Amino acid sequence: MEATGDVVDPLKNKSRRRWGLVMIILAVIVLIVYPRKENKDVFAVGVSPEDREVQPTNAIRAANAAGNGGDAVTGGDTSSSRTPSFTSASPTLTTGTTRRSSQMSAEDQTFTAGDHGFTRSLDPPSQKWAQEQFLKALSMVNASQIEDSTWSYCGPKTYYFPKIATLFTGVPKTGCSNWIEALLRANGDLKEQLPATQVRKVHGGLSNHLRLTHIRDVYDADTLSQAFKFAVVRNPWTRIVSGYRDKLSSEVTQGGSLRSLGISIVRKMRHIDDPNELKKLYPTFEEVIRWVINGHGTSNPHFKPQFGMLCISKSKVKYDFIAPLEYAGSLSQEIWQKIGAKTSLLGSYDKSSDPRLQKSSQYAREWLSKLDKKLIEKFYDIFRVDFALMNYSNFTDPDFPLPLF
Repeated sequence: MEATGDVVDPLKNKSRRRWGLVMIILAVIVLIVYPRKENKDVFAVGVSPEDREVQPTNAIRAANAAGNGGDAVTGGDTSSSRTPSFTSASPTLTTGTTRRSSQMSAEDQTFTAGDHGFTRSLDPPSQKWAQEQFLKALSMVNASQIEDSTWSYCGPKTYYFPKIATLFTGVPKTGCSNWIEALLRANGDLKEQLPATQVRKVHGGLSNHLRLTHIRDVYDADTLSQAFKFAVVRNPWTRIVSGYRDKLSSEVTQGGSLRSLGISIVRKMRHIDDPNELKKLYPTFEEVIRWVINGHGTSNPHFKPQFGMLCISKSKVKYDFIAPLEYAGSLSQEIWQKIGAKTSLLGSYDKSSDPRLQKSSQYAREWLSKLDKKLIEKFYDIFRVDFALMNYSNFTDPDFPLPLF
């Protein structure tokens, strides 16, 4: 009897199996060659994927609050199921590359980033706006902290360069070494530009004789009042990060210059007394923030509020020019023109070095986002006037660390 139904062709069935195997291999190749791209977060530059979940859910409006009268920090809940403590003195950035030049300090190195989300140009604010904002900030200062004194009684961070008739207040961690170096050349105290690795020498015998505290009896009040007077200020977030990296961290390129202070902080924060153990340890960024908040940092000029080192007045701005460090490249050219000096700044102070991409800015975003919200608020409360000096942006702002104007 003849069988009924379809007859299976064994050659055709084998061909189908071969094509199925080919398709599976092709699918595997596609997955390997074209992996799925991660969503990018503008606030997660330099943060590894496993740490991105702890980024703040809302911006803490520190700088904005300062510019609107200095109210305490407010904002959304930034709490997380876990709040990791900062444990690395020099974490590895996972995004971008480093640009280096012979005249660029380690801090000035920048990272190139893709979708950064910047909304502002690098054009500096007008001096009219800067002077008005400076006055707003000073209105937040307790009147007992301000004296309408003459220039001759300004603090040790103010220098007078007689040959170019210029007064300059060099607040630590606002690029003051580079500014003093340029002014020393303009004043004839230096014949040629110092290498970037030797610029710290300007704080010794090269400039001590020009500090106002040393020459109060040499120049009268009228001479000083007629000089061109300027100061440089900086976003407090990047300033504290810069101070930590330069003075207290274990960062190979620049850290640990205040080694004894770093050991003292570790001793207090970790309750360690063994000197052999202490000499191997460096404070973490979080420990330095806690140390500053506890009041210890206010005695060191690298970590104390900027406004306390400026020459300030109850009734007016005493400076002819105020330069936010973030725009040092273009503003320095204006300053040199005003004093008739042929000089220049060391470092990467030009538009090719965007301050939003510099190392201290990138680290600030990463490290500060990992701190407890209460620590952020307490730090802001101490430095609220500094934030208001130029209405500085918060570290969660896409244009951080630029002023908001």
